[in-house]
Amino acid sequence: MKKSLVLAMAMALGVTASAYAANPFSDVPAGHWAYDSISKLAAAGVIEGYGDDTFRGDRLMTRYEMAQIVAKAMAKGANVDKLAAEFADELDALGVRVAALEKKSDNVKITGEIRYHYKHQKNNIDDRKYSETGLRSRLYFTGKVNDNWNYVGRIQNQQWFHHSDHDDWGSKGDEQTHFNIAKLEGRLGGVKVIAGRDDDVFANGYIYDGEHDAIKLSYGDKWYVSGGYGKLTDLNDDVADTAKDFWTAEIGSNIEGSFVNGKVGYFRNKFGTEGKKVYNGDDNVGVWYVGADFNVAKDLAFNAMYLRSNRDKFTVDDTNYESKKDGYVFGLGYKGAEASEPGSWGLLARYYHQGRGTYLAHTIDGETGFATGFKGWSIGGEVTVAKNMVASVTYYDTKALKDEQGENDKAKVIWSEFNVFF
Repeated sequence: MKKSLVLAMAMALGVTASAYAANPFSDVPAGHWAYDSISKLAAAGVIEGYGDDTFRGDRLMTRYEMAQIVAKAMAKGANVDKLAAEFADELDALGVRVAALEKKSDNVKITGEIRYHYKHQKNNIDDRKYSETGLRSRLYFTGKVNDNWNYVGRIQNQQWFHHSDHDDWGSKGDEQTHFNIAKLEGRLGGVKVIAGRDDDVFANGYIYDGEHDAIKLSYGDKWYVSGGYGKLTDLNDDVADTAKDFWTAEIGSNIEGSFVNGKVGYFRNKFGTEGKKVYNGDDNVGVWYVGADFNVAKDLAFNAMYLRSNRDKFTVDDTNYESKKDGYVFGLGYKGAEASEPGSWGLLARYYHQGRGTYLAHTIDGETGFATGFKGWSIGGEVTVAKNMVASVTYYDTKALKDEQGENDKAKVIWSEFNVFF
């Protein structure tokens, strides 16, 4: 493998049949089929061999060693676009800029994902059961603006196929297509900037998971500080003028291999007319949160988050409710499915206990739309059945937090999905 790659590199540099050095390596005799190519690369300074004057062509190379050869060939003017793209991460670690080569090959990168899901839910209110299926397709377009900035857009098509024991619930064959991500992302000095419409989570999705128009800034890597300002557009999809604007700030750590990483943040959202009706006329909700992730053992992780809201009174259908201001979530995960690694798998279990003021659009696929907040648990698993094909299933058991009226709504949900990435 090593000799064939070096031969391809030599061809990129324009090697002829002439010899450029006499026996540069003791283990590559003059009669060897790759002698001329290796001699040329050695004379050009692209390959160096080992300190004992051997080339060791039968030894497998590391990606880092190959990246060094690609970097030297680039410096000599070789046309190695495909190799530069393949070893982009290693070249970046060596400080080699490959943006110009990427531009020559293709200035716009297209990726995508397709998700088929099945959901079955049972509520205890009227003993209602229903199921739904849907197919979601997403195409991402990433265009390079310059060496520091990219434009990212996303087109999403959602097809719904509902099956319910209630004829008036939903419809079959509904289809929606949206251009729902349009953002610039890059750096100004050491600050990472994202500006435009994005789809992201706040507080691990325990406060909000969805689309928003915003500008978000982040500084630092192992230790970071971040913030954002904008509008939560998903809240306005169902009822207009629900959300006005939000701002958020967070500090935390992201140290690879560390036993524990943590974060502390604050999220505040201002409501419009419809939003204030739900919050008894109050025009805002603010949530403090603190979270930590622990690497308990190999492949085993434990995480926890505590949330504290400034709101505990709500109105739903002209009925007033009270809820706890606090919330907390605990999770335990084992391994995890990697799309690029067939056969990889993972398990995840979580416990939730959140007052209604601690979340706006929760990330889970179970039921959270209770007037007083919710508590419950989930357990699920995932497996990569083939490269870039991941299947998963999760069971949710949630119920309303009780208030003075004794609300005891419950829901059980089975959510399964099959994802294809390309």
